[in-house]
Amino acid sequence: MSKHSSRHSADAILATKGKSFHWARRLLGKEYALRATRLYRFCRYIDDLVDEAESSELAEKGLVEVSQAILSGQSNHEVVRDGLSLMKECHIPQAVVLDLIAGATSDIALVRIQDQDALLRYCYQVAGTVGLMMSNVLDTHEDAAKPYAVDLGMAMQLTNICRDIKTDALLNRRYVPGDLVKDLEPISLIYPNEQQKQIVSEAVANLLDCAEKYYSSGERGLSYLPLKARLSILVAARVYREIGRELKKQHCEYWHRRIVISSPRKVIITLQALLSVCFNLQFWRHPKSHDLGLHRALLDPQTQAPLSIKSYAG
Repeated sequence: MSKHSSRHSADAILATKGKSFHWARRLLGKEYALRATRLYRFCRYIDDLVDEAESSELAEKGLVEVSQAILSGQSNHEVVRDGLSLMKECHIPQAVVLDLIAGATSDIALVRIQDQDALLRYCYQVAGTVGLMMSNVLDTHEDAAKPYAVDLGMAMQLTNICRDIKTDALLNRRYVPGDLVKDLEPISLIYPNEQQKQIVSEAVANLLDCAEKYYSSGERGLSYLPLKARLSILVAARVYREIGRELKKQHCEYWHRRIVISSPRKVIITLQALLSVCFNLQFWRHPKSHDLGLHRALLDPQTQAPLSIKSYAG
């Protein structure tokens, strides 16, 4: 496949499956936009190995093959090969990608998240890692920036989980913590009765409130990014954040419809975001310190060291 065809393929995937990022990408320069699109395609490929596999055995086999490619630095698959090239180009650590693969692997088994700490660890694996990789893609390598990149990824994943509870339940997956929904099975999340509706809507409200804390922290770290990248990521975050806010306006009743932000609304959010930076000092200044409490769930309970020492220094 030629480089032109490869780029067109990556852009088509982003336009179809990553609409918020595809919208915000307009504010990136050409090089950063291409890198971000390539990263999205690579991460999406890993995710789809599970979601589109015909069996759990094939899904596991595919993820093992990608893991081996990451460790060896070689692959015959065009998307993986381009991902390896991007890792080398942007100095993305192997361990970060392996953490992402570990999160995808956990989706193969029966998904029943038990508590919020377990959910936050999952969000780190499948989205906080993407935040770390995106930082490298955008030429941001300071250790101080890493916790904020993780937070923004986790915030978006929490929003995604709340929006897609019904979709995930149809796949027999429950990411909403069992201790928040009295261990309801996925079938009850698809068509909750009146009593269950109150339980699950309160759980969604709880998770969306949690997401807001991570969004706020993530935005505080945008000052580490180059200016064009800073504006683009801010818009992407605000558009995604709006999904959660719309769901709250719907009283967290996700079962009626899947929240989608319209193009006219995206224009308004974009303009509001761009205007807000003129009066927001934190957009221009590095934060004094990161709220370590946001990453309590990511620490080993015995050693208090980050669970993924090699890839995350937050």
